[in-house]
Amino acid sequence: MPYVNVTTIRGLLSPGQKQILINKLSDVLVEVEGAGNPDFRKMVWISIEERAPESFGLGELRPSSASIAQFVAVRDAAVNTR
Repeated sequence: MPYVNVTTIRGLLSPGQKQILINKLSDVLVEVEGAGNPDFRKMVWISIEERAPESFGLGELRPSSASIAQFVAVRDAAVNTR
């Protein structure tokens, strides 16, 4: 029984995006570990854990709730113009 834990920044993913991520990760595990058997999906656990933006850092980059909100707004605006 596979268990996958995804850690992400709070506010980055919408509920719909989380569901898509869960579905796609499950598809991969069914294909790889379950040898394509669709019944294997019943044993796949996916957990999405969200943490405060301030808990992350990459070099000098320190995201904040405000910077994540701004990023999401720009990203969503770009998606809506496609």
